[in-house]
Amino acid sequence: MLVVVSPAKNLDYKTPVATSEYTQPQFMPKTQELVATCKTLAPADLSNLMGISDKLAVLNAERFSSFSQPFTPQNARQAMYAFNGDVYAGLDAHSMTSEDVAFAQAHLRILSGLYGVLQPLDLMQPYRLEMGTKLATERGKNLYEFWGADLTAALDKELAEQSHQVLVNLASNEYFSAVQPKQLHAQVITPIFKDEKNGKVKIISFYAKKARGLMARYIIDNKITDPAELSQFSVAGYRFAAEQSSTTELVFVRLEKDRP
Repeated sequence: MLVVVSPAKNLDYKTPVATSEYTQPQFMPKTQELVATCKTLAPADLSNLMGISDKLAVLNAERFSSFSQPFTPQNARQAMYAFNGDVYAGLDAHSMTSEDVAFAQAHLRILSGLYGVLQPLDLMQPYRLEMGTKLATERGKNLYEFWGADLTAALDKELAEQSHQVLVNLASNEYFSAVQPKQLHAQVITPIFKDEKNGKVKIISFYAKKARGLMARYIIDNKITDPAELSQFSVAGYRFAAEQSSTTELVFVRLEKDRP
């Protein structure tokens, strides 16, 4: 069983990392292609392309300009510890034991616009390049076309080595759209998290993002490899809603009174 999550826009390259272990991203040649393209863009171009402020555009132009190899712990950081957003608040990588980190390395993957797919301990240099960015390259008009079948093939190869050929989709629609599910020789299960607000139960983005991180952490803590165990998730007030679920979607609901 493999679990996929999205990256985060915010990064943390300051908080000390407990492990000295690291690996290297598998798609570095393709990453270098993207960096080479982005290096040709002025900050104003990056601002228009990504819909970001001038200040952020300058920062990211500097990041692309200073991109260098080889990646080392001195110029890069392990991906699981570098991302700092709602999903990663739920994942809480800094509190993991060495056994947890080893399990995450074997079963958790982070989808990325720049790196394609990352293992938790893969070193990465800071960047901002969302999967939905319409960056034109020789491979196509956007990053979905750039990554094409490569990202899916990489996941499919890893899934073939798992005890259960199941991909647990905890990524956003933007990032999971880079995966081609029909080309996977595996079942795809998507957990969905809903919260009650003013008497109505619906998906609330802020809570759903953190819940996806909590689910990933639940899988890691309990060393889950059998998808049948996913419905037992009951963290932070969420409860499995069997009547709303299917074989491909597992719905979890949290009432307002149960919210921490």
